[in-house]
Amino acid sequence: MEIFKNPISNKDYKKAVTKRKKYSKKFGDDSYTVYHLSLDTNEVLNDLGTKRLISSDSPLTLNEDRKPIVIGNIRMGFGHYRIAMAMCSAARSMGYEPLWMDLASFEETTGSKIIRESNRLYSMGSRWSQKYSLFNKLYWEPLNSTGFAKLSYNASDLEVAKLMTPIFRDLPEDLPFIGTHAWTAQAAVASGMTNVVNAIPDNWPMALHFAPGAVHTVQTPSAYWGYLCLRNMSENPKANMPSDDIVYTGHYIDHELVSNIEEDCNARIERAKNGEKPRILLTIGGAGAQSKLYEDIINKFKDRAVVLVNVGDHKSVLDEMTSKFKNSTVHEDYDEIKMLDDMDGIHFFYSSDIFQAVYVTNLLMRKSDVLLTKPSELAYYPVPKLMLKRVGGHEAWGAIRSAEVGDGTYECDTEERTFQLLSLLVDTKEHRIFMNENIKTAAKNGIYDGAYNVIKQTVEK
Repeated sequence: MEIFKNPISNKDYKKAVTKRKKYSKKFGDDSYTVYHLSLDTNEVLNDLGTKRLISSDSPLTLNEDRKPIVIGNIRMGFGHYRIAMAMCSAARSMGYEPLWMDLASFEETTGSKIIRESNRLYSMGSRWSQKYSLFNKLYWEPLNSTGFAKLSYNASDLEVAKLMTPIFRDLPEDLPFIGTHAWTAQAAVASGMTNVVNAIPDNWPMALHFAPGAVHTVQTPSAYWGYLCLRNMSENPKANMPSDDIVYTGHYIDHELVSNIEEDCNARIERAKNGEKPRILLTIGGAGAQSKLYEDIINKFKDRAVVLVNVGDHKSVLDEMTSKFKNSTVHEDYDEIKMLDDMDGIHFFYSSDIFQAVYVTNLLMRKSDVLLTKPSELAYYPVPKLMLKRVGGHEAWGAIRSAEVGDGTYECDTEERTFQLLSLLVDTKEHRIFMNENIKTAAKNGIYDGAYNVIKQTVEK
């Protein structure tokens, strides 16, 4: 076995095959099962001009005149969904019809069962890493920064991806396909699709994200060089991937945000100059981590800022928070949230619909003055950001990128550091204005045009 012409040892290959067989035994092997697809709608995706691919009893029929592009994704946290939404938004703005394909949503398939079990374990690890510092130091950080980086790890994923291919049989092999999680791109390639783009999310190079046979896109120049040279992935110092297989695109951002950067930044600057209370936005992602830190932040800043908290689809977090902040306002109506503008006090946002739970943050970013986020996918968005402590070592370079672009802070690895920087951003208007001016400069340089460029990479052959 080879990955970009770099040989994988027999030991690691056998280990990869054993992992595939283990999953096949545990979750079944549906290699010869016939699955069909059809198109469905969802309110949020409909706003993005996107239809969902769902299970069907009849073969899929596509209208080629609508120029369909499949956006492959899975829910693993909220990050991969958010990146997929950015691709849908950009594709729609460019005249294409995005088709949403969540491999975990086809619950009857072997592939979906594998993904959902892997997601459960990853979410549990993310939560434990926030609660148990020793677990984080000795296991979670090393796994996320070095364990996932090895080519041998990618070998296992490539074998397991073979179990995810049956659901692709209705898709024409030359249909443009963008994977916003490596497993979707790996499965698309393994199924025989020939026009696959693998949108790599992280700024830290990890072989975990490879899908040989696809074109790989990255959001930053440092990621480009790290992936090109297979940094920390191989024992061979001369190992590399072919130059034609990797492309730097810029940050993956929705058309709705990119096209309104100037307007949104100017509105933030005007609020700052007028002495209005800054609006700080906190988001709780798919793993549900960091709620205790958020409680402390709310208590400390509730009188100095308007506090917006998107708890996503975590009802238990909503109930816990509202029991402690009884004078807060809860928003659950999606149409009302879209129209929301003038705000004061503490606001919690919740939806049981996963698409709304994710996209509410996108809506609120445009209306917020400071976003508090761990340095994951949100680190790349055009809104002033305070970077909280990472969840996994691979996120560290997201904060580095944001700090260098100037649209965010460096990573705050302690609560004291978080309070220090947030106080500066809340109490001193010049710091917020500085970040907004940096965002406008970055936008003029095309930093946030990554989603458009991924679409171009897919369709301009």
